[in-house]
Amino acid sequence: MTAARKNRDSDRTLLYSTLLSEFGNREIELGHALSDAESLDVVRRGIKRRRESVEAFTKAGRTELADREAAELRELEQYLPPAIGEDEIRAAVQAAIAGGARDLGALMGTIMPAFKGRADGKLINQIAREGLAG
Repeated sequence: MTAARKNRDSDRTLLYSTLLSEFGNREIELGHALSDAESLDVVRRGIKRRRESVEAFTKAGRTELADREAAELRELEQYLPPAIGEDEIRAAVQAAIAGGARDLGALMGTIMPAFKGRADGKLINQIAREGLAG
């Protein structure tokens, strides 16, 4: 945030001050200082919110707002741990199916805790559906 202020980058300064505010609000909500995992959850929620905004602005034809949200999205994504590849998710899905998961709910219940925060839930759901169909 300090670098953004020194560079007079108002968009990044606003993004970081909003993020700090969200951290503070979450601390108040939980009643204790945030752990690393809880901090990452705050960042993930911000990313999810911005993805939804990009989609909505694009549908509405507001490309300038979609571009702004996409820039914020890219800025926040740099704080996430590296994403898991599709091959690793497919292997876990096949292992869960071999382990007895026969429906989507049981499969997702087995897979999601292993990949929480490291892979997009929509991607995991899509791969799980493919694994059950095939």
